[in-house]
Amino acid sequence: MQSDMTTRPGRNTSLRIALVLVCLGTLALAPFFVYPLFLMKVMCFALFAAAFNLLLGYTGLLSFGHAAFFGGAAYFTAHAVKVWGLPPELGILLGVAGAALLGLVIGFLAIRRQGIYFAMVTLAMAQMFYFFCYQAPFTRGEDGIQAVPRGMLFGLFNLENDMTMYFFVATVFVLALLMIWRIVHSPFGMILKSIRENEARSTSLGYSVMRYKLTAFVMSAALAGLAGSMKTLVFKLASLTDVSWHTSGEVVLMALLGGLGTQAGPLVGAGLVVTLQNYLVALAIPVTVIVGSVFMLCVLLFRRGIVGELLAYIEARKTR
Repeated sequence: MQSDMTTRPGRNTSLRIALVLVCLGTLALAPFFVYPLFLMKVMCFALFAAAFNLLLGYTGLLSFGHAAFFGGAAYFTAHAVKVWGLPPELGILLGVAGAALLGLVIGFLAIRRQGIYFAMVTLAMAQMFYFFCYQAPFTRGEDGIQAVPRGMLFGLFNLENDMTMYFFVATVFVLALLMIWRIVHSPFGMILKSIRENEARSTSLGYSVMRYKLTAFVMSAALAGLAGSMKTLVFKLASLTDVSWHTSGEVVLMALLGGLGTQAGPLVGAGLVVTLQNYLVALAIPVTVIVGSVFMLCVLLFRRGIVGELLAYIEARKTR
């Protein structure tokens, strides 16, 4: 009995390492078989969904305004690279910093409310930022910032080449996911989970709940900004669509489809939604109707999301 208990954790660890290696290998070989721009779009939105999942799935805070950070960083990076002539790495850093600052301002106002009131405050603030982007001269209104140059990364790598850009996006994507994994499995992440489960009890234990919630909000905003900055360089465009409420709704959909509170859930959900949007656009039926139908089926059949239900099934098999 004891030997079985000692070998099982080692076996699980080996399986996880093997799975990670397979995923990395697939990521490295994928652009030779699939259109690189499509893969880069999937990774950008998967990172966006993972950033949102850090807030809702692990902290229990539902934001309807995450497009402000995604699109805000897109505008900041596009302006810095095209108008100021900054290299791409500095443009991305500026976008992430701008998104974090937005997250600090919006989060400071929103975390004083709970539940649906918190969500409504984030939506209202995001809509205010949308109208600011619509009227601000540097965003160029409905035209957006177009023809954004990708430039030379560290003065060595030409990002105008799609394959070079792909491996740069893939590297940032993997490092960002590792950062999220480390946050979730740190003592800080444990406190976030305790706030999600029982905020009053966390307060009674002496934790400064407001400070932890604000920190989680800013971190989620910064990671969403990283996704927006990468998306701008990939498609050489920052537009009002990036800051619209529709984009905020899409990231909620991605996280719910894949499974909240799981590492792989947002990635699966983002991949499913982006794939449907790209490959079903030629059909007579609107893509939004198809995506909505898929969401309804997942809600009815997979209450925990696709990955959440799969993990629950595996756990149930282990206990038999």
